[in-house]
Amino acid sequence: MKIVMLEAATVSRNDVSFEDIYKLGEVEEHPLTPTDKIVEYIGDAEAVLCNKTPFTAEVMEQCPNLKYIGLCATGYNNVDIAAANRLGITVCNVPAYSDMAVAQQVFAFILHFANRTPEYDSFVHEGGWVRSATFSAFDFPTAELDGKTLGIIGYGRIGHAAAKIARAFGMEVVVNTRTAKQDGTVRFTSLDELLECSDFITLHCPLTPETEGMINIEALKKCKSSAVLINTSRGAVVNEADLAYALNSGIIAGAGLDVLHTEPMDPENPLLTAKNCVITPHVAWAPVETRRRLMKTAAENLAAFIAGKPVNTVN
Repeated sequence: MKIVMLEAATVSRNDVSFEDIYKLGEVEEHPLTPTDKIVEYIGDAEAVLCNKTPFTAEVMEQCPNLKYIGLCATGYNNVDIAAANRLGITVCNVPAYSDMAVAQQVFAFILHFANRTPEYDSFVHEGGWVRSATFSAFDFPTAELDGKTLGIIGYGRIGHAAAKIARAFGMEVVVNTRTAKQDGTVRFTSLDELLECSDFITLHCPLTPETEGMINIEALKKCKSSAVLINTSRGAVVNEADLAYALNSGIIAGAGLDVLHTEPMDPENPLLTAKNCVITPHVAWAPVETRRRLMKTAAENLAAFIAGKPVNTVN
């Protein structure tokens, strides 16, 4: 079988092996694939592995040998599933490979705002502690997480993982989700109540027509002025102009973002210069252990397809 990897650089910086993929056939590897080269790079291949490459109906129709699209990701909104079904192309994803990594990033943001570690590190290295009149120079207010409220919007596997960590810190957890299943560990509530009562709000909902832009100025005005918003889900869930305005005007206290509407980041994005806005470049999912797990499952998906027993299909 001829296999083409279209975006190897999105899952490895020479720290993740593709050995298991190479065992399955003749492999052609591309670090990245420009949109105008997708059809050319696929050529007569029967299987492709990709991450964000757009698979439109037009692309797939020009690749008559293509029978399998293996996503090195959980999301599959870059693939026209209806067209794949019509053309008999199997599409598989990798679910639940980064739950704890993303939840860990949520708490990296939370602890950033609670403990003010970057400010204190800068203070010390700029000589502030050397000049301090007291042994403990608590110039930047910090806060305990114990007793604070974490609001989780969307309660899938990552939301559950974040709730587990929050409880370990002694936080109260409130949840807004379409499918509330009482488990005795969190309190389910309306979106308005969650926004009003939470000290930290973390987004874990999928991007749908209903959730797109749901965190807008009207929603942000319902939050505490001391609240911090965290987004590790999809950038378009947040109205970025509204969030920048809310941060700059003190409607909320801060934001921690790992995802944006346009990635890589648009240089004109107002969040780039917004107050108290911490941004990481879509790396919550990307610890080396997580990426190795991802590619192991991607290889297993392809092996299962070759054996005639596909798993993790999305169509």
